[in-house]
Amino acid sequence: MKFSHIPDDRLQRIRALGYDYSLQPKKWVQSCNLCGETDETILTHFDRYGYMVTAAGCSVCGLTFLNPMMTEAAYGDFYSRVYRPLVSAYHGRLINAQTIQDEQVEYARALGAFVQPWIEERRIQTLLDIGGSTGVVAREVSKMYSLEAAVLDPAANELDWAAKFGMETITGFLEQYDSKGRQFDFVTLCQTIDHLTDSSGSLRKIRQLLSPEGLFFVDIVDFRAAYLRQASVEGAVKIDHPYYFTEETVEAMLRRSGFSVLQKSYAVDHLHVGYICAPGEACQGSLPTREAVREFFREVRFIQNARL
Repeated sequence: MKFSHIPDDRLQRIRALGYDYSLQPKKWVQSCNLCGETDETILTHFDRYGYMVTAAGCSVCGLTFLNPMMTEAAYGDFYSRVYRPLVSAYHGRLINAQTIQDEQVEYARALGAFVQPWIEERRIQTLLDIGGSTGVVAREVSKMYSLEAAVLDPAANELDWAAKFGMETITGFLEQYDSKGRQFDFVTLCQTIDHLTDSSGSLRKIRQLLSPEGLFFVDIVDFRAAYLRQASVEGAVKIDHPYYFTEETVEAMLRRSGFSVLQKSYAVDHLHVGYICAPGEACQGSLPTREAVREFFREVRFIQNARL
């Protein structure tokens, strides 16, 4: 099959990896992770890498997700041996635990500056960085504010770097993490929520992990920004992201999970949107407006046909 959104050399590099997505164990999403409804609209049938996937948008709230999506075990294997080589093949340059260091330091310093007003007015002593990879972000932020840091990530080989920095490491997925009642003053979910297989459940779990006066930071790849930039819905979908958020869907999910947004920030890359949040009351009825959902589907349809 010819993929108009993928240059031939990129497709050749990806295929040379020999990863067969079609053979990976998958599970069906029975209901929307945000609103719980079952009415969905299929948006696309393959992703930016050329893998045959189905991405669907909830017809009620607009949350977009892969359906079916890989199982947790399949994603564990994917992140341990495939993810970095695949992203490297996509970009045509080596991307690994070593090469991302400088980029992650810059990201961490921007994050630290963003949260400074709220950190300084609270008694923040501990940090949990979920999906923290090599621990660069946790290391930099903890140094800025003298925090005791822990890093949770499914990739044990990347956590080795965090351990070398002297931080506590926890191997595994947030969905399976048992804190045994332990809470943290500052929890970060940096460029990770899109990778989770149960985003709503994970946010509720983070709410429990957060101390009463704590802070929570999360950022998303804005799905709208991604498909507008790519001028392609397929170009914005990838197997490493089970879920795709817009500002409307993530803000509704945060409110439903018991978070109050203190401030949001459009990142310098114009692709990510970050939120600093405090514990609040769960607002179970919070959803994007019907007009926002209708506009989302109209825009997706426009982008799909703009280049035909």
